[in-house]
Amino acid sequence: MEITLNETGNVTVLSLKGRLDLASGSALKERIKEIFEKEKNSVHLNLTEVEFINSSGLGALVSIMKEVRLRKGRLTLSNLANYVQEIFEITQLSQIFEIFATQEEALNAYSPVTTS
Repeated sequence: MEITLNETGNVTVLSLKGRLDLASGSALKERIKEIFEKEKNSVHLNLTEVEFINSSGLGALVSIMKEVRLRKGRLTLSNLANYVQEIFEITQLSQIFEIFATQEEALNAYSPVTTS
């Protein structure tokens, strides 16, 4: 899995590409840990190019959500492919995660957005 990181205001945006499974889920959790070490706790995951997700990938996202909440932060997701969206609905994780149609909508939900 490829992970591209960008800073947009006070939100760290990670764009994911590829499969979200056991190995890539662990790599994603490591990247999130690095973000927390920089005292950042607002994270957005753009899943536009995630072509596959399994239970291990979902587990990694749930683990990340727990960490974000412990740090009083916020995690948003956007651009879920129909297949991925369906998995979130079947598992009822769509009730737990903040999911937006687009990255722009998700970033607008963070307020106030300060640019640095």
